[in-house]
Amino acid sequence: FFEQAMKAHGGTKIALAHHQDDSAETFFIHLARGTGLRGLGGIAPIKGQVIRPLLCVRRKEIEDYLTQCGVEYCIDKTNASDCYTRNRIRNHVLPYLEEQVNSKTVAHMNETMDQIRQVQELLDELTQDAWENCVQKVGNGYCIEAQSYQKVSKVVRPLLIKRVMAEVSGREKDLEAVHVNQIQELFEKQTSRKIDLPYQMEARREYEGVLIRVKEKIEIFSEEKVFDIHSAEAFFDWGTQKIHCKKINAGVCLKKHTEVFNCDIIKDNISFRTRREGDYITIHPDGRTQKLKSYFINEKIPQSERDKILLVAEGSHILWIVGYRKNCAYEVNETTKKILEISIHKGEGHGRDN
Repeated sequence: FFEQAMKAHGGTKIALAHHQDDSAETFFIHLARGTGLRGLGGIAPIKGQVIRPLLCVRRKEIEDYLTQCGVEYCIDKTNASDCYTRNRIRNHVLPYLEEQVNSKTVAHMNETMDQIRQVQELLDELTQDAWENCVQKVGNGYCIEAQSYQKVSKVVRPLLIKRVMAEVSGREKDLEAVHVNQIQELFEKQTSRKIDLPYQMEARREYEGVLIRVKEKIEIFSEEKVFDIHSAEAFFDWGTQKIHCKKINAGVCLKKHTEVFNCDIIKDNISFRTRREGDYITIHPDGRTQKLKSYFINEKIPQSERDKILLVAEGSHILWIVGYRKNCAYEVNETTKKILEISIHKGEGHGRDN
């Protein structure tokens, strides 16, 4: 409402009447509920278009001035009620401290809060430096690079993490210390470990660091296409990808965007699918194999991408991890008579162009 009124009247600032007592009450509320330095700074004198020119004076000073000038004012009748946390602090906590501890309690608290806000300004500058050195935009989130993060001061690390969460979610409310601590612990854990965060966010340990992002609606493309090994040629779609399989004689000139396999040793139909338990690939001409899961780990392929990669397989034996690696066992050689030619043209699918 204030912003609408300011625009309607051509204003540039919104002046609010918070005073020193309000800021002291806010300090206690934040302290009791749990907060960081920013919360201990009380009410900020300037925040965006909002200014608070009366934060330098007590409520009683304002009331006395109005009385001297003969200006009538009203007091919210709920101020006397102890139904609200702020009122209990206003009516009991602050009066007790001023009567039993120090009559200048509120003034001293405001001086301290001013110092805290100055410290917070310095930390904001250091957090911005850390952001520029550690944080990279990745899809719908941000990745905090682990090696650079370890060089950041331990005082700044929680502030950096909270800023990343705020940037991803678009808000700061309900982003608490427990979430920051959970993300800090992820840096010490294995890749693919993840935690859920507020506002449909998640944090995942990646090879490079910790990725904080909005959760994706994972749609795993599970369709399988099969090429009958006795057929001469076949065309079909797999998601957004166009697949063409063709058996040709050895020595024929090959096309671009095509991989070839020794058809003489293929005994079963060829499947186009995503990964399954037990999949493996031959990685060396001497016949050494590797589990597909191990290959993905060694190549540092993110967990979130593994179920999207197109595989060409004969049973559990992977001929081709499309966009990554071919199987050594199916290489064409001088004795090969028949070649299986597979070409895949990608639209907006995942993986690399082939």
